[in-house]
Amino acid sequence: MGKAHSEDLRQRVVAEVAAGASRRQAAERFKVGISSAIRWVSLKEETGGVAPRPRGGKSRSPLEPPADWLLQLTRAQPDLTLEAIVARCAKEIGLETSEASLRRFFKRHAITFKKKPARGRAGAARRGASARTLEGRPGRPRPDKTGIRR
Repeated sequence: MGKAHSEDLRQRVVAEVAAGASRRQAAERFKVGISSAIRWVSLKEETGGVAPRPRGGKSRSPLEPPADWLLQLTRAQPDLTLEAIVARCAKEIGLETSEASLRRFFKRHAITFKKKPARGRAGAARRGASARTLEGRPGRPRPDKTGIRR
């Protein structure tokens, strides 16, 4: 969404209409949309001012009422997956939700989940142990003791 027009411009358009010009003429003169001029004149009549109305609003997420519970749960058990948190929400507080809504909730509350250090970055090809080996899973076979790779 774009930014609201300045209050000065709004006042000039409304003053032009009050001086006798039509809303369309005032919009054309100040190079604004016709619907904007119409809304600003209506706003002046309704409220007595032309200041832009507040934008946005409160979150309507069903996850906001139990926000304290969710935040406490993630602090107590930071290794829970989104799937596990969805299951806990359904079981413990009776809230059916999705992983996507949980992801948006955590983004709003600036909570991030870090990856395991072993998967942190990709290394150069054929150098050192792979991340799979570091996590205890079998990886590629290591070279024999002579140092010759196959």
